[in-house]
Amino acid sequence: MAIATTLNRSGLFIIMLMSLLSCSGQRPANLGISDNKLATCQPSPNCVSSDATDETHRVRPLAFNLRADDAWEIAQQTVSEMPRTRIVSLKPDYLHAESSSAVFGFVDDLELHLRPDENIIAIRSASRLGHSDFGVNRDRVEKLRAAFVKQAGSSD
Repeated sequence: MAIATTLNRSGLFIIMLMSLLSCSGQRPANLGISDNKLATCQPSPNCVSSDATDETHRVRPLAFNLRADDAWEIAQQTVSEMPRTRIVSLKPDYLHAESSSAVFGFVDDLELHLRPDENIIAIRSASRLGHSDFGVNRDRVEKLRAAFVKQAGSSD
């Protein structure tokens, strides 16, 4: 009887662990560019965007002082070198990548939008699940900014 109980508990633990480790959530339908803007952040604090108008969600875009094509190439390379991040969609002016957390595999969506007329790359990073992200998305954007500035020689 004790062995059966232990096996049942082990099986339940494995099922719970597997469900936690597959925390990717569904890809949001609102990703992409609409009216030359990235999607609006939800009220929850697990999203940052250079298109946000409130300070809670706002981050600066990636600014550049070189040819837009060169800046876009550097941004793509920088994203491709980020840990646990894979580019899932790439267009001449838009990039969508998925970043996974190291422990539980939570997936966040990272978007970049090249705006050559403004000499910027708009950026958005948002969690698919949960309410708070403990600053992970803002930290991701700032690390991306630092790597981009280092490669682009920009004074962002």
